[in-house]
Amino acid sequence: MTGAAFFDLDRTLLPKASGPALSAAMRQTGAVNSRLPGESLIFGYFNLLGESLGSIALARQAVLVAKGKPADAFAEAAEVAAEVLEPMVGPFASMLIEEHREAGRPVVLATTTPEHLIRPFAERLGIDAVIATRYEVGEDGRFTGRNEGHFVWSMGKIAAVREWAEEEGIDLEESFAYSDSIYDAPLLKAVGNPGAVNPDPRLQALAVAARWPVLHFDTSPGVLKIPLLGIELQRLVTMLARPEVFPYAKFTINGTENVPASGPAILVGNHRSYFDVAAMVVAMGRTPRTARFLGKKELFDMPGLGAFFRAGGGISVDRRQEDPNSADAFAAAVRSLAGGEMVAMMPEGTIPRGIHFFEPMTGFPGAARLAQLTKVPVIPFAITGTEKVWPRSSSVPHVANILGRPEVTVTFGEPVDLKHRSVPRDMERIFAAITELLPEEVRDPARPTLAQLARTYPDGVVPDEDRWFAVDVEDERV
Repeated sequence: MTGAAFFDLDRTLLPKASGPALSAAMRQTGAVNSRLPGESLIFGYFNLLGESLGSIALARQAVLVAKGKPADAFAEAAEVAAEVLEPMVGPFASMLIEEHREAGRPVVLATTTPEHLIRPFAERLGIDAVIATRYEVGEDGRFTGRNEGHFVWSMGKIAAVREWAEEEGIDLEESFAYSDSIYDAPLLKAVGNPGAVNPDPRLQALAVAARWPVLHFDTSPGVLKIPLLGIELQRLVTMLARPEVFPYAKFTINGTENVPASGPAILVGNHRSYFDVAAMVVAMGRTPRTARFLGKKELFDMPGLGAFFRAGGGISVDRRQEDPNSADAFAAAVRSLAGGEMVAMMPEGTIPRGIHFFEPMTGFPGAARLAQLTKVPVIPFAITGTEKVWPRSSSVPHVANILGRPEVTVTFGEPVDLKHRSVPRDMERIFAAITELLPEEVRDPARPTLAQLARTYPDGVVPDEDRWFAVDVEDERV
């Protein structure tokens, strides 16, 4: 037997409750004339904290509203609502549905919402089956005011799913299920691959305890969103990381208008210091966006810190492979861009050391490969001054520079004019665009002194074979 993929509707496939759209469509088409008591308050609570006994009581009451109406009385309203609801489906939900379909699994919508109201929406998404609450229709072709079969909620939902699975020859142990609600815990426990999507507080706690994946269908897999606030961890960090947090550096951020307000884009820049991370956090805080930053695998392997980077949306790159833009990292970046997110990278792969720190940029072609495949805009950015705050030769930043604060500059440029014919040539165009944003003393630096050269090495010691690159300055101390 094969498995299936079961999706809940509200706060799972959809970011919020479907009820307001369904209710508005029914009033618009004349299927009903008024709101249900307490509707706005209950839906507001639902959108913030998830399913409650109040929202379920409202759903149970709805069957009485249909009593005596013809079975097709809500058909037009269902189509109108489907037009509103379809664009609300998160981009990563659509990709996940397609992945399950390609794997040969039936995709099933399992929801408390009445079947006659939600089936047109399911058909628009290409969903294979709908397990939903059904209203009984009498011999006269009118709704009787009773449910036919299970009220598809909590234990009623898992009972309906089990019956469907038995009829269709589906193995629940091989199946996947996605829901936001603690009341769907019976379904999530019944399948071999549960996923907590935008979970309510109690399901969040259960998911952590059971080590279930926690997902959000408006962000890449693994990205943490703060419960109740509903914002990404990365966004919270950029909001809190004001320049005042770093009193030993002075920040200048330019060109933020070049960062797209929405839609996919690739940010590509240079790498000069360990302090580049802080500089980019401050810079991204001046934009309305977050980005999926590619970083070396060693950072993600660090206890605690690696989990933080993943939760913040980082993408691990294994530099031990021939190309640091490894297959897994490249696939993750493509997925993020397909979901409308931004991806950011530093193609040099690491902080240049020795004379390479002072030479023109070189690196790996991942940015150009991504751009050629996805055709999304490439936004160059240039960082300067971070090496004065935290040079590679130091294990910690120079936090004592309170009076003589080094100036750190991050500049975003206009999209690079790429031809998408040759990856190497497009990468040259990207490097040139980044270099153009740098000040002249960085683009065309003087020959470094021995001290300047030493600051580019992790231990602050210039190898004997590289000392000849430095300017011969008498009594210079490293």
